[in-house]
Amino acid sequence: MKKMPSPVSRADSDSLQLDESAIEAARKSLEDGAVTPAYGQHRDAIVKLLNDALATELVCVLRYKRHYFTARGVASPKIAEEFLVHANEESAHADAIAERIVQLGGEPDFSPDSLSGRSHADYDESKDLQAMIRANLVAERIAVETYHQMITLIGDKDPTTRRMLEHILAEEEEHADELSDWLEK
Repeated sequence: MKKMPSPVSRADSDSLQLDESAIEAARKSLEDGAVTPAYGQHRDAIVKLLNDALATELVCVLRYKRHYFTARGVASPKIAEEFLVHANEESAHADAIAERIVQLGGEPDFSPDSLSGRSHADYDESKDLQAMIRANLVAERIAVETYHQMITLIGDKDPTTRRMLEHILAEEEEHADELSDWLEK
């Protein structure tokens, strides 16, 4: 088997080469943890996007919890149980997002005073089971759209955050499918 030359070691103009100055900079500023020069100018913008997503997830937890405790009707026990499952999954999303914000050197914003203003989705106090399902479906569709947009915006600027968001997006799509199935036709 013929050994191919490493693309990093090729000297021609179209070769792939590592940025030695960025590698040297990674040796410094150890207090920045995983944040190296590769994160560049986009880190602060990504942290802002993530803090808004965090607010959305927290509002979703609160909405699902309210619906879990207040759902009434013949079909409500099974649907309420699913509301609690969704609340717990949204809480796990919030935890993952907060952890990523910290890894990026930011501070997760859990301030109750600004949650609803930063959230992409709304809180809901519906009393009717079908209205609850609709409100949650709207919120899940908003989450699907915002995560799609965030993934596109982040692209290759932060592959770790992108992969996390892709995982969350898949779960939000599952939630939306389940809720859609529960709507009375």
